[in-house]
Amino acid sequence: QLRLVESGGGLVTPGGSLMLSCAASGFSIDGYSVGWFRQVPGREREVVGCINRYGTISDYLHAVSDRFTVTRDDDKNTFFLNMTNLKPEDTAVYYCATPGRPDDRLYCFKELDKYDYWGQGTQVTVSS
Repeated sequence: QLRLVESGGGLVTPGGSLMLSCAASGFSIDGYSVGWFRQVPGREREVVGCINRYGTISDYLHAVSDRFTVTRDDDKNTFFLNMTNLKPEDTAVYYCATPGRPDDRLYCFKELDKYDYWGQGTQVTVSS
């Protein structure tokens, strides 16, 4: 069964860095894209960025595009979100997900409803 598990969140001071992991199981990530998302309570979930099957990165969220980087390590069957120069407004639950339709799984999408397989999320808190 396809499963994604996020980890690496925690408390960090402004200006700090954090690396989030998205570990896949039940499938090999070669041939799959993954998106990273975040959600603040009371707000809509938003797409942060995505990396496709070929390693091409899509930076969807302008506010973080120069600070966050999506990467993948197929040998480890894991995706990553590297976050630098963190700000208090980055505080959110961060999720990874992959598209549900087989024909879509190679590619990145801006639309949240393209993604059907989600991890449980990991909390990132940026505070002094």
